[in-house]
Amino acid sequence: MRIAVLVKYVPDISSDRRFADGRVVRDPAEGSLNELDENAVEAALRLVEQLPEDQRAASEVVALTVAPPPGDLALRKAYQMGVDRAVRVTDDALAGSDYFGTTTALAAAVRRLEAEAPVDLVVTGMAALDGLGSVVPALLAAELGRPGLTFAKTVKLDVAAGALTITREVDDAAETLRAPLPAVLSVADTANTPRLPNFRLIMAARTKPIEEWTAADLGVDPAAVGAAGARSRTLRAAPRPPRGEVELVVDKGEGGKALADFLIRNDLV
Repeated sequence: MRIAVLVKYVPDISSDRRFADGRVVRDPAEGSLNELDENAVEAALRLVEQLPEDQRAASEVVALTVAPPPGDLALRKAYQMGVDRAVRVTDDALAGSDYFGTTTALAAAVRRLEAEAPVDLVVTGMAALDGLGSVVPALLAAELGRPGLTFAKTVKLDVAAGALTITREVDDAAETLRAPLPAVLSVADTANTPRLPNFRLIMAARTKPIEEWTAADLGVDPAAVGAAGARSRTLRAAPRPPRGEVELVVDKGEGGKALADFLIRNDLV
């Protein structure tokens, strides 16, 4: 079985976000592997572990990202968790890509992997914490012409039938979906608990190779990606406003009224 798991380097969610030329500033010292992508890596590794021993030995999990060189930090973390290979798609033409441009590049990278050998499954997290769009898995499934199983809470592989069954929560209901492989799968943050890297994998990840592909390598038209192909753009950005002074109210029997007045006064109801 061959699995491509998509990962992303994102700014630390506790750091102050900064924009330059309408783009998020990505400081390597303030970023990490997208936390929700750890669930995707874990799901991919567990699926391989479910295989019979002979198939497991022939399997490969490839971590794939579209990012500038700092994206290696995300790939190194994926290596620490146990993936077999890492690929970074980097090109100046990709700078400023929106969801659609990113999907175009990712789909092209998956197709290049398929030129080597079939890719049975593409696994992603449910969202990237820098944008929270949650649309790339569905867009990628459409671009590749594969079934899309999204927001999976549980994942079960039917090896004999070559199919995947998931459950997911939708509003107040639970859905069970099944699709044949190859497919695209996104997993929820409740799908699993990502494993802690062991010392051997941590040390090995420091020197493992990271392949670098360009837009030209993938046959991607520069006009379809990056700022040139973006369907949306940032018009303006401003720093987060400072927090106001804390208003303390001593409850002498009318705390509820004071709270209601505060909410009404600040248009919070």
